[in-house]
Amino acid sequence: MNIRKAKCNDLSRVAEIYVLNNRIHFFPIFKDENYSFGELQVVSLIDNYFKKDEIIKNLYVFDNGLIRGFILMNHTEIDKLYVDPFFQGRKIGEELLKFAIKELHAKNLWALEKNSKAISFYQRHGFYLTGKKKLEEDTTEYLVELELGTVQK
Repeated sequence: MNIRKAKCNDLSRVAEIYVLNNRIHFFPIFKDENYSFGELQVVSLIDNYFKKDEIIKNLYVFDNGLIRGFILMNHTEIDKLYVDPFFQGRKIGEELLKFAIKELHAKNLWALEKNSKAISFYQRHGFYLTGKKKLEEDTTEYLVELELGTVQK
């Protein structure tokens, strides 16, 4: 298996994947240059987010000699699942998701409503929209909840 618990020396690669994905996928939605290209930086993300004990203990990486993706859990909720854009389409996200379901008992997640690509990915793997929505913190964009193996409401 190529998935393992993250270590401190993995955090620069994890943060790099996170920053790149956010700029590619979320900048077109939020259009916030100050955040995407100012505040969102690899070093500060490591220091202020990923190094926290409650984060790193729930962080898993797909590593086959190179970290190509990661998943962050919050109990049974998938908090983040990202694959380096250069390696997308190679079933890495699918492997991370299957690992989270089988080994970490993942049951639900929240996805940005306008992120149809992510919602579609989760639906192909047994997640269904619950009908619940909430505002993404400090924005006017909505998150939608998806649950594993439930009937669409």
